[in-house]
Amino acid sequence: MVYTALQGNLIAGSNANRWIRIPIVGLSFQTSTIASIVLLAYVAHLMSKNNPRIYRLKSSIISLWCPVLTIILLILPANLSTALLLFFMVLILVFLGGYPIKYLVGMLGVGVFMSLLFVIVAKAYPGSIPNRIDTWISRIENFRSDEDRGGNYQIERAKIAIATGGFWGVGAGKSVMKNFLPQSSSDFIYAIIIEEFGLIGGTALILLYIIVLFRIVVIAHKSDTVYGKLLVLGLGLPIIIQALVSMGVALQVFPVTGQTLPLISSGGTAAWMTCIAFGMILSVSAGQKLEPLTLEKNENPLSILSEAL
Repeated sequence: MVYTALQGNLIAGSNANRWIRIPIVGLSFQTSTIASIVLLAYVAHLMSKNNPRIYRLKSSIISLWCPVLTIILLILPANLSTALLLFFMVLILVFLGGYPIKYLVGMLGVGVFMSLLFVIVAKAYPGSIPNRIDTWISRIENFRSDEDRGGNYQIERAKIAIATGGFWGVGAGKSVMKNFLPQSSSDFIYAIIIEEFGLIGGTALILLYIIVLFRIVVIAHKSDTVYGKLLVLGLGLPIIIQALVSMGVALQVFPVTGQTLPLISSGGTAAWMTCIAFGMILSVSAGQKLEPLTLEKNENPLSILSEAL
């Protein structure tokens, strides 16, 4: 994360430090997604210990909040939406782990204060910290404005795609707006799905995510350990929330965030990390079905061998 943040990649003066390239292989991956999974697993493990020191603010600053705020601050300059989503999920995890609400409110205030401080410093000294603040402000202004601006190009094309799809859609692979809509295979793929499969296809996709959410809750409920419960919720809920945000952006419920649609959008690192998260969730589910082999009372383990002889 530190190496990624210090690369100094700029696009039109904005921070583009999201990916890191492996020298020999030549592949690139987004470190923020890896850091998110590691951090959520760490927080789940920490809250599952049931250590009284964790529930006190002073003793939890170093072990809990310092790693959380460090990772979020490293992600924030290049990817605001991911940083906000990660911070929100950490708050949910520690709340489910029994952390006092009054301390949670205090840490939420600290997060808001640090975000405002970052914005003020970045605006006062533009060259000191590479950032994307101007991009964030532009997206919010375009979202709130009804005027046809150049920044609304993606939203307008997404609206056209949704309107073209209607109820039944134009058919699989027959989308026209995918040739004109930027990021049609990643950020705005939900608009293309509605264009090709109509309102029925868009509704069916939402129902599939609801089924996944239901299974996540069931697996977490059936888990025998606190760590398993927190791990499943910590890795599963961000996938559903990210899906809702991505669909909301295409429907203009939220401003443009850059969040992809899990398991649907094209992409390397995001798809890998989603599969890893589901693999960890399934490992917790598989562990529930394994029952230890127990011997009956006074049963000799070598009795089967003696019977065979």
